[in-house]
Parts: sequence; structure tokens; C-alpha cells
Amino acid sequence: MNESKNIDYLTCLFKSLPAQSNGSLSQDTLPEDQKLWLKRLRAQAIDKAGQLKWPTVKDEEWRFTDISPLTRLPFKPAKAGHVPGLSETQPLFIEETVNRLVFIDGFFAPELSSIADENQLIIGNLDTLATRHAHTVSTHLGQYVQSQQNLFTALNTAFLHDGAVVVVPQNTVVDQPVHLLFIATQAETTHYPRSLIVGEANSQMTVVEDYVALQADNGAYITNSVAEFKLAANAQIQHIRLQRENVNAFHLANCAVSLDYASRYQAVNVAMGAKISRFNLDISFKEEAAECVIDGLALITDEQLADTHTCIDHLKPNCTSNQQHKCIADGKAHAVFNGKIIVRPNAQKTNSSQSSRNLLLSNEAQIDTKPQLEIFADDVKCAHGATVGQLDKEEVFYLKSRGLSELAARNLLTYAFGAEILNSIPVASLKHTLEQTVLNQTRSC
Repeated sequence: MNESKNIDYLTCLFKSLPAQSNGSLSQDTLPEDQKLWLKRLRAQAIDKAGQLKWPTVKDEEWRFTDISPLTRLPFKPAKAGHVPGLSETQPLFIEETVNRLVFIDGFFAPELSSIADENQLIIGNLDTLATRHAHTVSTHLGQYVQSQQNLFTALNTAFLHDGAVVVVPQNTVVDQPVHLLFIATQAETTHYPRSLIVGEANSQMTVVEDYVALQADNGAYITNSVAEFKLAANAQIQHIRLQRENVNAFHLANCAVSLDYASRYQAVNVAMGAKISRFNLDISFKEEAAECVIDGLALITDEQLADTHTCIDHLKPNCTSNQQHKCIADGKAHAVFNGKIIVRPNAQKTNSSQSSRNLLLSNEAQIDTKPQLEIFADDVKCAHGATVGQLDKEEVFYLKSRGLSELAARNLLTYAFGAEILNSIPVASLKHTLEQTVLNQTRSC
């Protein structure tokens, strides 16, 4: 790969740093102590980004995913611009939601957002909450993602401006899901969505993190997103993450989850869009008796590439993790799943399972799956399995014998394979929308 192109791309980004004021976090309006911690956070990220190298296929963590095309796209950071009207964005809203934060190209759009529970929740844009709840935000922001070895996390923090912040106070149960909607409208730009979700002790909530392009053909752009989740003792969070970018987009995402005593994190990750997407999910069991359940689905076609990397780190004993990930690849698509489970020496009584099931719909599609178990304790229950194959001929024959055509039988089986993951989504209207999307896409296969 041409090293000079890497330098040009990163230099283009760094030269844009002083211009990050329009529509962004206004440092001059903040008290001096808040100004210091935010400046320090950004400065550390800038220094770290300058030290990190662009990942290539020579790096083990990236050997299946070539992102060198990004080096030929010196897209500058997006600027706050035109906000689409309600008529354009309302079809993207979730009907069960009363709390919704909308961001256009990474910038907060209050006119499209809806905040109904400010007395129950700490919810809003980073710009406002960095002032009103400085101690809470500074305690958690940037504390869980790994910026030391991750160039894209460091860049996201370096360009930190607006961001979604949701804090559920202790002993609070939020009945309706919170929708974090990130809409891309500007071509040939890079934008940096950021989310901070905190569940305090004995709290419960459901959050939908949703990435979508306003138009299916609005050109290439780069999304570099970071989300951080902190679950205190006995907190429960259901996290639905949707990646529905347009087919020209590049989506690079990092999510970090920190679990305290007896907390429970349940996630459903669905990737359908983008030309190239990479999602890193890192979960750390910081205290005993915590649990995570992770379901994932990548549904791609044509020449799309979808890469999912997860790391579940069992640091404490008596914790449980269950993971199921599925990929459906058609055309010349390439899906990647790398699931790592680490059981530390003191993490006795760990119970962990991982399943990777993958479906190839064409002879040119490719799926690489790599389960990893690193176990350093002896009193544990750990299991994993991985399969890559095509539709079962006997199942197709059975459906044909019941009157279905060859195409209808194959489409029905493909839909059922993907819909199994969608069944775990607790938001009825969203589940229905995604099921219809999967059904429409399988019909076109």
C-alpha cells in the first residue's frame, strides 16, 4: 500500500482540527475546569492518533479486511449544515419511542429530537450535558474504549464535538426504548458519531443505536463511530445496534461495554449496509455474577464487506456470556467474524458459549469465521462452534414437495435463518421493519 496516501489522508484530518467549532462543543462557554478535562481528552487522543499506524492486511486483526480504499478518499470532517425536514426523517423514527436523539452527519439536531423524560433521565447532547452534569460525563466519557491501540477510536475522540449522552439514575426503569438516530446526508465527508450510555445501580433501559443514510445513493462517505456503555451493579441494558448505511459508505465502529456486579447486557447487532464495514465490540466483566447475551446478523450482497470483531474478557469469576452470530452472504460479498473469549486466571466458574453460523448464497461469496478461546482458568465451562455452508438440499426439497417453487423455497429458508436473530429484538415495530427488510432482500437473491 502507498504509505504517502496514508499520510495525506491523516494529515487532511488533522489540518481540519482547528476548524471544529461550527455546530460543535463550544469550549469557550464552559467553566475552566470542564474546559480542561475536555481539552485534555482531545489532546491525548490527538497525540495517540499521531503515533498509531494505519491498519493493513499484514496486521492479524485486519488480515481479512482491506481498508486501503479509504486512503484514496481524503474526506474532510463533516460540518453542520442543512437539517432535513420532519417529512424526510419521520419514516426513520420508532413509534414506541418517546426519547429520541437525532444527529445529522454527527451534529445534534434538536428540532428532530424528542426528550420527554428529563426528570427521569439524564439525556441530551454532549454540548449541554458537559456543563449541567460535568462530573458524571467526565467520569465516564473516554474511559472504556481502547484508544491506545485503535487509530479510529483515537480519531473519533480527537474530533469529539456533539454526542448522545444517556444516564439512567439508580433504581430507575425506563419503559420505552431510547432511540439514538445517526443520519448521514453529506457525501465525501467523514463524521464522528459518539454515544455514552450509563446505567446506574438497579436501573433498566433499552437503547437503539441506529445508523442510516437519508438517501440510498448519496455518494461515498465515512462514518467513524464510538459508543461506550457502563452498567453499574444490577443494571440491565438491552442494546439494539443497526447499521443501514448506503452501499457506497465506509462504516468503522467501536463499542466498549463495562459490566459491574450482577449487571446484564443484552445486544442485537444487525449489519446490512455500507460498502465496507467494521464493528469492534469489547466487553469487560469488571465484577462477579455479570452476564452478557450477544446476537449478531450480517446480511450482505454484491461486493459488500462486513467485518465483526468481538472480545469478551472474563476478568472476574461467576460470570456468563452467550454469543450467537450469523452471516448471510450473496453475490461477491465477503463477511468476516472474529470472536475472542478470554478467561483470566482468577475468573473461575466462568460459563461461556459462542456460535458462528454462516450461509453462502452464491459460489462467489466468501465468509471467514475465526472463533478464539484463551482460557487461563481450570474451573470453567466454555464452548464454541462454527459452520459455513449453503442451504440444506433436503429442506429445499421438502418445501418444494409442499408446492413451493425452487426460488420461493430458498428464499423462505434464507429468511428463516436471519429472522432467528431478529426475534430477540424487544421493540415490536422495529422488529417488524427489519423482518420486512430481510424478507425483501432474500426475495431479490
